[in-house]
Amino acid sequence: MDDLMSRVREFAEERDWQQFHTPKNLAMALAGEVGELIAEFQWLTPEESAAVMSDPDAGNRVRAELGDVMIYLTRLADVLDVNLVEAALTKLQDSARRYPVDLARGSASKR
Repeated sequence: MDDLMSRVREFAEERDWQQFHTPKNLAMALAGEVGELIAEFQWLTPEESAAVMSDPDAGNRVRAELGDVMIYLTRLADVLDVNLVEAALTKLQDSARRYPVDLARGSASKR
């Protein structure tokens, strides 16, 4: 994760883009990329969406959009000085408390 963050930061610095990489701009760009990822699944059946990576063209598009999402998320975390791995692990612990296995197993409901 640290290597990716360093490489994304270096990419932005080489282009003098850090001036544009405000948290607001990066969050908006991230949302846009998530929208492009969602568009790849629009109108697919659940079965088609589960098999999307077996289609070379669709799989490449999904992979590229996931890459864009990861880059913008990584850059936003870097600008905000957030350790993504720690944030995700903390969130996972919180979710485990909120959704204990015995109450949440097999259920999509939010309690």
